[in-house]
Amino acid sequence: MSETTHDGAIAVTAPPSADAGLSPAELAAKYGLSVSGARPGLAEYVRQLWGRRHFILAFSQAKLTAQYSQAKLGQLWQVATPLLNAAVYFLIFGLILNAGRGMEKDIYIPFLVTGVFVFMFTQTSVMSGVRAISGNLGLVRALHFPRASLPISFALQQLQQLMFSMIVLFVIAAAFGSYPSLSWLLILPALTLQFVFNVGLSLIMARLGSKTPDLAQLMPFVMRTWMYGSGVMFSIPIMLQDKPAWIADVLMYNPAAIYMDLIRFALIDGYGSEYLPSHVWLAGLLWAVLAGAAGFVYFWKAEERYGRG
Repeated sequence: MSETTHDGAIAVTAPPSADAGLSPAELAAKYGLSVSGARPGLAEYVRQLWGRRHFILAFSQAKLTAQYSQAKLGQLWQVATPLLNAAVYFLIFGLILNAGRGMEKDIYIPFLVTGVFVFMFTQTSVMSGVRAISGNLGLVRALHFPRASLPISFALQQLQQLMFSMIVLFVIAAAFGSYPSLSWLLILPALTLQFVFNVGLSLIMARLGSKTPDLAQLMPFVMRTWMYGSGVMFSIPIMLQDKPAWIADVLMYNPAAIYMDLIRFALIDGYGSEYLPSHVWLAGLLWAVLAGAAGFVYFWKAEERYGRG
């Protein structure tokens, strides 16, 4: 287009743009643009996580190595810490309070150590999950990756740490008469279910902790209460045999107690099915599926908000 100015010169104006009048959303759709940091679909998110599997494993191993890097005993603390906890609980609950009544000592000691090791797996997964986002904001803001990688990696770190502890647990079980047998293979599916449950719980706590960092100060009290109600130091059916049956049922079907009992049943000779609730494997599977699926979806729904603000 052209027009004549007041001095006789001809001015040329640009033709109207083909994008004139289009809204920002229409322009983005026209040129295939998307919002930076937008949450992908659930299936795409799973695909992205699988693509980051090597990062998740390497990150968990690095965190595990660095955890005790400043201590002189180094990685030995991975085993020493739960063992010292078990020794303290045995002194207080086993000797002073006689919490192991109804069980022989060659059953109670591996029973107690197993409970401490297995519960600490869940406890440390939850506690590290609370800080997974809020404690790694620099990484979250600097790099683009599926944020679920962090809580999953921390749960994997705790699983690797438990593997070191299991070696000591096997030695203790054998020392008290529970020798290796085919039943020990049941530990693998039990730990798998517990790991899935822990990952789901860690994802839930990671989202909550990302907006409420003070949650990290509250969780030790919650976890301590959960530990005392899960039969770590005592057998729930024996300790509550004179109480209403529903109280024991509620405590025995809580997930921490379920996974501890599954591993105790697999590992300890003399710890029979009479100590376990009915359909215990089904209960363990349902807890794992429920926590794993719900935690993953709950965390994914806030994917685009992590590290902002």
